[in-house]
Amino acid sequence: MPLRPPGTRAPEAKEPLWRDLVGDVLRRERLAQERTLKDVADAARISMPYLSELERGRKEASSEVLAAAARALGLGLPDLLSLAQTRLAGLPRARPARASYQGDVRLAA
Repeated sequence: MPLRPPGTRAPEAKEPLWRDLVGDVLRRERLAQERTLKDVADAARISMPYLSELERGRKEASSEVLAAAARALGLGLPDLLSLAQTRLAGLPRARPARASYQGDVRLAA
């Protein structure tokens, strides 16, 4: 593990985007079923380039499009969202930003 210069902090984990998580689940499911983008896109009645963009987290899809893609993979929309939530729960949490104020804290009674 490389050493950081004194006084520097480790890079903070970025908050994951929901579209990245959902896209990852779509891609993993498609590959696990050994299906092509074209096959799944045709079954979902969406374009192949659009499905590719969804899988790469480049597009925010409507619930109708997500449901169609899920159905094309033999999943329901709740299944897709549950799998994405499971992936989200397994990721390291981003630390909240710290306030820069360093003074005393006084509470009123």
